[in-house]
Amino acid sequence: MSTTKMRNIGPKSAAWLRQVGLRSLEDIAAIGTVDAFMKVRRAGFKPSLNLLYALEGALQNCHWQEVPDTRRTELVSAAEAAIALLPPPRGRPAAAPVTTTHHEHAPVPAFNLFDDERGSDTATD
Repeated sequence: MSTTKMRNIGPKSAAWLRQVGLRSLEDIAAIGTVDAFMKVRRAGFKPSLNLLYALEGALQNCHWQEVPDTRRTELVSAAEAAIALLPPPRGRPAAAPVTTTHHEHAPVPAFNLFDDERGSDTATD
């Protein structure tokens, strides 16, 4: 099944996937959800978490919103760990590590996968 006909994958996501060499559901299954997401990200695109969930939904043959919360948490954790290993973008300093030196009642900011300078993709595009 080509990426243009995969469940949950809109035209923008399909174009990104094709550009990184993922042209079918079998291609995505061969490397897994997180590696497919990271391949898109490493290519310079700015996918949101919706792409991560859409890829998992496509592999599980369900709507991306039906991916169980426990699986979503696993996917986000794996994606955050993979993103942390990426070199900083050219011309930008490395991100400061998250610390716990904030005011004791203030929440510690979490890594934000939604930070998107060029616009984000959605599973419904």
